[in-house]
Amino acid sequence: MMKRFLLLLAAMFCMGTVAFAQLQRPVKWSYAAKRLNASEAMVYIRGTIDKGWHIYSTVQPEGGPRKTVFAFDPSKSFTLVGGVTEPKPIKQFEKVFDMDVLYFDNAVVFSQKIRLKDKKPFVVKGTLEYMACNDKQCLPPDEVSFSIPVK
Repeated sequence: MMKRFLLLLAAMFCMGTVAFAQLQRPVKWSYAAKRLNASEAMVYIRGTIDKGWHIYSTVQPEGGPRKTVFAFDPSKSFTLVGGVTEPKPIKQFEKVFDMDVLYFDNAVVFSQKIRLKDKKPFVVKGTLEYMACNDKQCLPPDEVSFSIPVK
């Protein structure tokens, strides 16, 4: 009987911890697109980061925290031009990773240039994966789907 109680208590604790982690969303994402000319556009992905939190650069070296990664769904309406660009990240040594890390706090805007194959409006779809940390914890990596209209 006591074994069952302890097992139930442990299961409830684990579920509560998972539920709490899922409730924490320290980054809010927003999206926009702007046509640059008749054949190109720029897609913007903005992360607004809660005070005390940060996310890692797309060029964060391996061996440390999970870098931010973008995956764009293939489309007949556009092709990617180069890779995702970002502003200059903050560089700081983090003891927990025993290395310099590259990160953003407050807000960051990532951008991706695209070449248009079509003049009609379309939607750029994909996912981004990021890891958010503060000075006490890192949340498990989170994946966010995006859908950005290009008019």
